[in-house]
Amino acid sequence: MSHQIKIEGREPQGSSPCTKSAPQAVYIHIPFCTNKCFYCDFNSYVLKDQPVMDYLRALDLEMELTVQETPPGEIKSIFVGGGTPTVLKPDEMEFFLSSVRRHFPNWAADIEFSMEANPGTTDREKLAVMKAGGVNRVSFGVQAFQNELLSGIGRIHNTDDVFRSLENARAAGLDNLSIDLMFGLPNQTVEMLDYSVSRALELGLPHYSIYSLKVEENTLFHTMYQKNQLPLPAEEDELNMYLLLMERMEQAGYKQYEISNFAKPGFESRHNMTYWRNEDYYGLGAGAHGYVNRWRHVNIKGVNPYNEATQQGRPILERFEISREEAMEDFVMVGLRVLEGISDERFRSQFGRSLDEVFGGQFSKLLDAGLLERTAAAGGYRLSRKGILFGNEVFAEFVGALDGK
Repeated sequence: MSHQIKIEGREPQGSSPCTKSAPQAVYIHIPFCTNKCFYCDFNSYVLKDQPVMDYLRALDLEMELTVQETPPGEIKSIFVGGGTPTVLKPDEMEFFLSSVRRHFPNWAADIEFSMEANPGTTDREKLAVMKAGGVNRVSFGVQAFQNELLSGIGRIHNTDDVFRSLENARAAGLDNLSIDLMFGLPNQTVEMLDYSVSRALELGLPHYSIYSLKVEENTLFHTMYQKNQLPLPAEEDELNMYLLLMERMEQAGYKQYEISNFAKPGFESRHNMTYWRNEDYYGLGAGAHGYVNRWRHVNIKGVNPYNEATQQGRPILERFEISREEAMEDFVMVGLRVLEGISDERFRSQFGRSLDEVFGGQFSKLLDAGLLERTAAAGGYRLSRKGILFGNEVFAEFVGALDGK
């Protein structure tokens, strides 16, 4: 379980206007946090003394420049991540949400508009502004239901904040709620995870994301790990945690639709499915990644450099074309994270070839190892029960598989 700086306002050479698609998904990054968690390597900055309104105006300008270049289709999902978007004050939140609506006005009737939140940063006034601005799904970063574990990973909320935040959200008319939990945390036991899962299930939410801790570079935890000061659970305990949560969620009637995500029927995260199906999405905000017409880009990361860059054009740090071969590899690697598996029909529609024609050798090897199984749909594949536990080994088979071909 495991560049060059380039500011551009034009489409890169080699792309063809006649082949443009109109993206239907939008990711927007709000990089501010009340504090930096010990495990976090996301592009985020402590809120104190940050030029928040300057940033929101720059973001408004980036939206304008982006939709001029690639006009949007009917928007089916919007996801606001961070950072902690809910550190915005109500008036800042209102300005931000009105920007989104102005530049992306054509919303599907059943749009999923998600915003990440930290417990303790969402009072009823702010949640009412979010609801009025179109947000209809909120994902709370809870991580654990033991206060000692929370303080040990640098979270500033406690369990009381969790219950109060969920109560406030429901009072504001927001019922499509999700929480994140983590396992493999320092000093966490299997029993502690079991307790957190029990408390989480008592909430009766439609969706849960449950991730294993990854020790990333440029984090406090990485520094501690290098000094052998991070008391992580043994690998066997971490595996038992994952097996436990899969069993508990299944017993409670939740479908595991992706390696780390569980939902009641119809409440799967549609925005994340955009990523896992390798479909186009706008990426807006400091450090955001986007994928449009087989071009990936990443934005300038620092808040002030991002703000300044928007005055010259789109604030892009790097933009590069994805080759047909790399797009095929990505299709398989991200698609297999979803437990329904990958569809030969969808692959053919994108690339004009069958899955077996391109990756037959890899599929045969993984079938023989018991890590993949065929789906009911002709030519499709999905992770086996064993493959779910060793997903990284499966995905590694496709990294660079078509290099030189």
